[in-house]
Amino acid sequence: MRTIPTITKNLLIINVVIFLASYLAGADAYGNLSLNDMFGLHFFMAPDFHLYQLLTYMFMHANFTHLLFNMFALWMFGCVVENVWGPRKFLFYYLACGIGAGLFQEAAQFGQFYMLASDQIPGFSVGDIGMVAHNSATLLNQWTTVGASGAVYAILLAFGMLFPEERIFIFPLPIPIKAKWFVALYAGIELFSAMSGRGGNVAHLAHLGGMVFGFFMIRYWRRHPSGGYSRSAGEQFFDNLRNVWERRSHRPSSSAYDKKDSDTTGAHGSDWDYNARKQREQAEIDRILDKIRQSGYDSLTAEEKQRLFDSSNHS
Repeated sequence: MRTIPTITKNLLIINVVIFLASYLAGADAYGNLSLNDMFGLHFFMAPDFHLYQLLTYMFMHANFTHLLFNMFALWMFGCVVENVWGPRKFLFYYLACGIGAGLFQEAAQFGQFYMLASDQIPGFSVGDIGMVAHNSATLLNQWTTVGASGAVYAILLAFGMLFPEERIFIFPLPIPIKAKWFVALYAGIELFSAMSGRGGNVAHLAHLGGMVFGFFMIRYWRRHPSGGYSRSAGEQFFDNLRNVWERRSHRPSSSAYDKKDSDTTGAHGSDWDYNARKQREQAEIDRILDKIRQSGYDSLTAEEKQRLFDSSNHS
C-alpha cells in the first residue's frame, strides 16, 4: 500500500470499510444491505431520496464481487492518473464524475418511470406524474443505485485520454490493446447494453454518465490552462517536478560537497564545477520528463524512477 498514491489508497480503504460495515449491519426485508437503503441513491421522486445520496451512493456496493471489480479498476488506473494529476485534482475529478453519473442515472430512471406510467395508465400526462409517483412510493423506494462504477469509468476514460497509445492486456484477449481502443470498447458495450435494455440491474447509463462528465471536464481543463490545471494531460505534474528540482538546485545544501563550494565562492574553478554539475543533473531530469511524456511512466528504468523520486521529494 506504500506505493499507492494518497487519494487512491484512501478511497480503497474507505470503500472496503464501508462495505464491511454494511455487511455487518445486515439486510433489509428485500435482501438488500440495509445501509444501502439509507446511503444508496434513490430515485429523486421517491420519498426516501435525499440530496446527500448523490455523494454517498458511490461508496456503497451491492456485494463483494461488485466491490472487488470496482476497487481493482480504481487501483489499476487510479494510481497512474493520480500520479499524473496530483491528489487534489484527482479527488475533485473522481467525486464530480461520480455525482455526474448519479445525475445521469436519475434522468434515466425518470424516463423509465414516465414510460411505465404512460403504458399502464390511459390518458396519462406530464401533469399527472407527481400523483402517480406518490401512489407508487413503495415501488420507487426500491429503485436504488449503489457503487463507484460511474467514477471508476471516468478514471478509465482519463487514463485513455492521458495515455492513448499505452498498450494494456484485457482478459481473455491474447494480445495487448491500445488504451484508446480499450476505453472505446467499454463505452460501446455500456451504450449497447443501455440501449438494448440488457444487463439486468446494472446502471449502464450511470457508467456512461461518469465518462461523459469526465470527457468534458478534461477537455475544459485542456482549453483553459489558467484555471489552475495542466495545459495538457499531465503537463502540470511534470512542470511541478521541474520547478521543485530547479529550486532545489539553487538552494545551498548541508552536504560536505556543497559546503566546500560555499566556502570557495571566490574560486572560479569551484563555481564552474558546481554549476556544471547542476546543469548536468537538470538536463538528466529534463530528459526523464520528456521520456514520460512520450512513452509513459512505465517506460522508465528503475534508476530513472529513483532519480525522479529523489528530485520530487526534496523541495
